[in-house]
Amino acid sequence: MTDTQQPELTEDGRQRRTIKSFVMRAGRMTEGQQRGLDKGWPLFGLELEDGLRDFDQVFGRSAPRTFEIGFGMGHSTLEMAAAAPEQDFIGVEVHKPGVGALLNGVMAQNLSNLRVYSCDALEVLRDCVADASLDRVLLFFPDPWHKSRHHKRRIVQPAFAELVRRKLKIGGVLHMATDWENYAEHMLEVMNAAPGYRNLAVDGTYVPRPEERPVTKFERRGERLGHGVWDLKFQRQA
Repeated sequence: MTDTQQPELTEDGRQRRTIKSFVMRAGRMTEGQQRGLDKGWPLFGLELEDGLRDFDQVFGRSAPRTFEIGFGMGHSTLEMAAAAPEQDFIGVEVHKPGVGALLNGVMAQNLSNLRVYSCDALEVLRDCVADASLDRVLLFFPDPWHKSRHHKRRIVQPAFAELVRRKLKIGGVLHMATDWENYAEHMLEVMNAAPGYRNLAVDGTYVPRPEERPVTKFERRGERLGHGVWDLKFQRQA
């Protein structure tokens, strides 16, 4: 479930009321999730209000940097960060139980290469991330908003593609995955029309599941039921 919203602008550039691509849900916190928030947030949490950040300073080094939009309960994020200690990861999620679960995992595994925001991811990209500073942006299994009248809530829109392009380094990659074929087709249409990108799929459609993307329990269950998963990778060219 992704955690961001779409900005709508008036003709004079002012922002209208935003259309959210996520739904805020109240969730019960487990003891471990609460411990993650209480003890992990002061160590690994970042605040939107702090504005533009020097992430070399935040992490204490210069390293390849991945930004993940909507990490859910954080299982994949934790697995990726643990498997690549030479890389840095910034995860954004609005749902507190997921934030707490990820932070608890970071402490349990004694990781130092992961930082977390708990707010709207597009605001973080816009206000906190320098242009041309990210090696990867990940968007795994965002809410598909499958009803036609809700398609405007989908995060993958032309404005999203342009914002991500600005934040990626030249050669950086936007990696998306979805288990809704209609949304995969929507993503492909939007990204193929977005300037400054190259589709990394050989046939111009979808890439095989990359090894670096962990397979979730949800995805395994879907595969057993015959559901497909579509991965898209688009590289910033200009």
